[in-house]
Amino acid sequence: MLTRLSIRDIVLIERLDIDFASGLAVLTGETGAGKSILLDAFALALGARGDASLVRQGAEQGQVTACFDVRADHPVRALLAANEIAPEDELILRRVQLADGRTRAFVNDQPVGVQVLKGLGAALVEIHGQHDDRALVDAATHRRLLDAYGGLDALAAEVQTLWAARREAEAAVAAHRTEVERAAREADWLRHAVEELSALAPEAGEETSLADRRTAMMQAEKAADDLRSAHEAVAARARRCRCSPRRCAGWNGGTRRRPR
Repeated sequence: MLTRLSIRDIVLIERLDIDFASGLAVLTGETGAGKSILLDAFALALGARGDASLVRQGAEQGQVTACFDVRADHPVRALLAANEIAPEDELILRRVQLADGRTRAFVNDQPVGVQVLKGLGAALVEIHGQHDDRALVDAATHRRLLDAYGGLDALAAEVQTLWAARREAEAAVAAHRTEVERAAREADWLRHAVEELSALAPEAGEETSLADRRTAMMQAEKAADDLRSAHEAVAARARRCRCSPRRCAGWNGGTRRRPR
């Protein structure tokens, strides 16, 4: 049952709080009194499509809060559990409409998606307009109405529980199958690695020996590079002096010659 409706900065309403008692509540007024604004605000709290035009002029955002008192066996309790929302004595739906068109939805002060809010609102309230279709022609409600008429609610709940258990078992089987396939791929890789290691036939201390050999080869390569650089430097100087590298720099058999 709807117990309270609070509206802040929606269209022409700056602040409004309505408390509802048990029984029938009627809002009356002549055309233009604002009844449609109340319904639009209430629908916004139930997950209806938001619109920046709903925000009162000059305000940064509007907000609508609807409080409900729901019994323990109400279908909305199952929706709360399915969406991991902690049940409380009072169910509070809140919708914030920003002036830039964005909206935020909350259930018991927990942020939720608009679709979650819409599902809860559909389970709590049925709004009929002059040109709206009634829930009786909604195929989604036919099974629930038929079960209620036949007194099959308990059996339907049992079937729902069994179906949920089957879905969980199928998910567990799929997870185990995935794990088995992963283990099989890992076993294939390990077998391939063992075959390669067996073909390689490594010996004890071979890694250290190879590391030492690599170091020696690197040092030899560096020495060869240094000799190559020295030879190129001497050859270049000899070309500039137009003499052989052996007689370069004015040397003749180890004796410096004076220039003539």
